[in-house]
Amino acid sequence: MDFKNRFQELAKFGSVGAVAYVVDLGIFNLFRIGLNTSPITAKIISVAVATIVAWIGNRIWTFRDRRTASRSREFGGFALVNIGGLIIGVLCLWISHYVLGFTSPLADNISGNIIGLGLGTLFRYIAYRKWVFTG
Repeated sequence: MDFKNRFQELAKFGSVGAVAYVVDLGIFNLFRIGLNTSPITAKIISVAVATIVAWIGNRIWTFRDRRTASRSREFGGFALVNIGGLIIGVLCLWISHYVLGFTSPLADNISGNIIGLGLGTLFRYIAYRKWVFTG
């Protein structure tokens, strides 16, 4: 893949990711602050919904030329990759909240929605290209 095509793909991936991030952030804070849910539960719920949004966007737009014939296989792989990304994000949140004792909503957002999500996004992009959108 040449530089121009890779740049366009990354821009599309980033745009889809930005939409999924807004969904993730909104749902996380709704559950964490609005409904006083534990940060880990809030993160698992928010990532589950954001994963569906991201799969649709990436399948239709980012990787439309690399889609596989089987939607169910593709979504299964996508879900597994996102579980890996979720584990990265939840681990960052868990360490910050329960090990380091940073328990404020701001600290939870920084650890789960900035640090954890950033590391998880890097993992997801590489894994999507390698294992999910292989067509």
